[in-house]
Amino acid sequence: MMLSETDLLKGKVLIVDDQPAHVHLLERLLGDAGYLNVSSTTDPEQVRALHREHHYDLILLDLQMPVLDGFGVLDALRADDPDGVLPVIALTAQPGHRLRALQAGARDFINKPFDMVEVRIRIRHMLEVRLLHEKLKDHNLALERAVQERTAALQESEARFRNLTELAADWYWEQDAEGTVTRASGPVLEMLGRGNPGPGSEAGADAGSTWDAVGRQAMQTKMDARLPFLDFIVNRLRTDGSRQQFRVSGEPMIDRFCRFTGYRGVGTEVLQG
Repeated sequence: MMLSETDLLKGKVLIVDDQPAHVHLLERLLGDAGYLNVSSTTDPEQVRALHREHHYDLILLDLQMPVLDGFGVLDALRADDPDGVLPVIALTAQPGHRLRALQAGARDFINKPFDMVEVRIRIRHMLEVRLLHEKLKDHNLALERAVQERTAALQESEARFRNLTELAADWYWEQDAEGTVTRASGPVLEMLGRGNPGPGSEAGADAGSTWDAVGRQAMQTKMDARLPFLDFIVNRLRTDGSRQQFRVSGEPMIDRFCRFTGYRGVGTEVLQG
């Protein structure tokens, strides 16, 4: 996933420092670097409300300020988003504050007095990481919505398929990944060699009939290989000596994670001329 220079320069930056001279210095540096959305405040008590409203991509936060210091600001920001990542670079002249700032939720720090090269590099790096993270999050949300929409469409399509096949075929069956028939109508279980039919099938109908072993085995071989098959012909010799012929089609079922979940198929009796 790529981040363009335009995306980077459009990142929203807030400068928080009670010293107007430091604010002006950072504003000029960011303006000269081409950043387009730079705001500032000398009142740390405004930061929480400003971030709620604007959702900054980067906050440059001085740690030593009267009334509410930078650590208090970090606590307030973290209270709004306890599980999130605070987009904060701490500004400090106190070496002992660096570790404490990182522990409080800041992602990086810049030493005072400012080294302009270091400031530009750290700001750019932090914005790149933050904007890529947000872009990835948006992409994942869009992908999740697309998957949900696709899943709903597939479920609707499958429901239509079942309705149509049940109307167009004499019988229908489904089986799970282990081969257990979960839904059956018509002479499915006997034809598949699963024994006596269950609920919904032809219970006890012509129990002594003989099925064409070759045709049935050929169909089973396809199913064992998880391959679709179309219009297989399977014959049955009934106890009264008459012969029935069936046309059978089936396909493997695959879920949205590309996992095999079973088989489904339809069949219809071929009328003898």
